[in-house]
Amino acid sequence: MALTVVGSVAFDSVRTPFGERERMLGGSATHFSLAASFFCEVNLVGVVGEDFDERYERQLTERGIDTQDLQRIAGGKTFFWRGHYDFALNTAHTDTTELNVFADFDPQLGERSRNAEIVFLANIQPQLQRRVRAQCRRARLAALDSMNLWIDSEREELLRAISEVDVVFMNDAELRMLTRQPNLVRAARELMARGPRAVVAKLGEYGASLYTPEGFFSLPAYPLESVVDPTGAGDSFAGGFLGYLAGLGEADIDESVLRRAMTYGSVMASFNVERFGCERVLELTRAEIDERFEEFRRMTAIEALPAGERA
Repeated sequence: MALTVVGSVAFDSVRTPFGERERMLGGSATHFSLAASFFCEVNLVGVVGEDFDERYERQLTERGIDTQDLQRIAGGKTFFWRGHYDFALNTAHTDTTELNVFADFDPQLGERSRNAEIVFLANIQPQLQRRVRAQCRRARLAALDSMNLWIDSEREELLRAISEVDVVFMNDAELRMLTRQPNLVRAARELMARGPRAVVAKLGEYGASLYTPEGFFSLPAYPLESVVDPTGAGDSFAGGFLGYLAGLGEADIDESVLRRAMTYGSVMASFNVERFGCERVLELTRAEIDERFEEFRRMTAIEALPAGERA
């Protein structure tokens, strides 16, 4: 089953307490696509400038990502973000943002992108998310991510976009801010009442939580001894989550399937943060992913009480 992602492709310059990198491949659609590509076919819809040379695109196509809908603007510059992290790695500090060609991004979807069975609307303007969703009429599942910028400036349009998708990914602070609910469970239920079948709350170093009409599921972050750069972890999580679902084909998506998707999302995020940018994921193998999934599954399993200890 194919998956389409629409979002940013960027250059990132990042400094953390553990080093720094200049102008490395980044952007929400990039991190998402690389994570999802281990599970399914991925169509990437984005825009770049003339400075995005073939070596960067090759990093995507060598993972099997279809880039025919990656627009290239002659004479333009690719979206650029410079930021840093202190030892509180949950918080990114923006030093420079240059939207460049991304400021006028008008997603152009070819036939393959429009006909994908799953679509992910990464962190772009809610109006663009709705326009893309309307084009993907064959999608059996649509998901979106957003941020505080759109909650502040385009809240009503964002709520309309949310009503048109099946899964919402946001961090816990954004969910509370959007719904004006201090309680995360209430916030998730309020969003589900608007249409989505599931809400995923990203909790940074504390993991992620899944809310559905059937119940609640939570996972810690995979325990790592070394976290180098958290940039793109949330998009890698979404890529692992939706990529796994796309890889199942026409299988029914029930509660147990969503819980496995959560685990694969957490696994992909854990690999992403081990190195700067996309460095670790670009070297990753499916065997490593499945091994970490099994290890994570064993870590989080709870055995039933022995008969003698039951009340």
